[in-house]
Amino acid sequence: MKKISIFLLATIGVLIIGSVIIPDRVVNAQDLLKYSCSNQVFKAFEMDKLEAFTKATGIKVDVSTASSGSCVYRLMNGYCDIASTARELYRRHQEYGYTQIPFAKDPLAIIAHKRCGVENLASEQLQDIFSGDITNWKELGGADLPITIIVPGKDTAANKNFRRQVMKHKEIKHDFMAYDSTMVIEAVKHFPCGTISFISQGAALHHEEIITIKIDGYYPADKDYPYYQIFYYIIRGEPAGDVKKFIDFTFSEQGAQIMRKNGMVPISR
Repeated sequence: MKKISIFLLATIGVLIIGSVIIPDRVVNAQDLLKYSCSNQVFKAFEMDKLEAFTKATGIKVDVSTASSGSCVYRLMNGYCDIASTARELYRRHQEYGYTQIPFAKDPLAIIAHKRCGVENLASEQLQDIFSGDITNWKELGGADLPITIIVPGKDTAANKNFRRQVMKHKEIKHDFMAYDSTMVIEAVKHFPCGTISFISQGAALHHEEIITIKIDGYYPADKDYPYYQIFYYIIRGEPAGDVKKFIDFTFSEQGAQIMRKNGMVPISR
């Protein structure tokens, strides 16, 4: 009898657990959006937007951050419902049925420690710094400090966009490479004071130790600033369900206000 009672109790316990927990998971699953977000996009925009989106729609977002390439890989392998990147999707991926939706233009900012003593650089000077031809800030009228070059990882969108737009595919000579593109912000803040790097303008805002250097007299917020990145959402096929709601919120006036607050320019659909 004792064995039967234990068996019955165990069976009843399993049924109770199953009836309470499993249906709850099924109900909540449809309200959870899985999102693989570019590190730059997250720092520049999504940190503020995600809370506002959930508050407005009741849809929770499970977000994981990584490089743009890794985010696309996660989407293609079924680990998420939507991805974001700071670079254009490869044509072959578009041919496989993936869709890219541009939603913001974000300046690629040149950042340095505030003690460098330089506020403006010509495009040619910037290229000379990152190619190793200029090695001290005093050569540019700044402090007598050696220039320490920190770059995001070679496979990050920030690195690829910088090489294409600034270096014209010339080799970058760097002192340190950050695995995560947004790690360069902390590195510029805490390394010796001659540091320089580049990152999304939205990600670089609000750091007292860092200055954003003008290029050819233009700040990143100026219309004629020469370097920028396009942020994209990547999805399978066409937007539907919670994915569509997520994208629609980005293009709403509330989403646009968040972008503008962070120095980004919303792109209209």
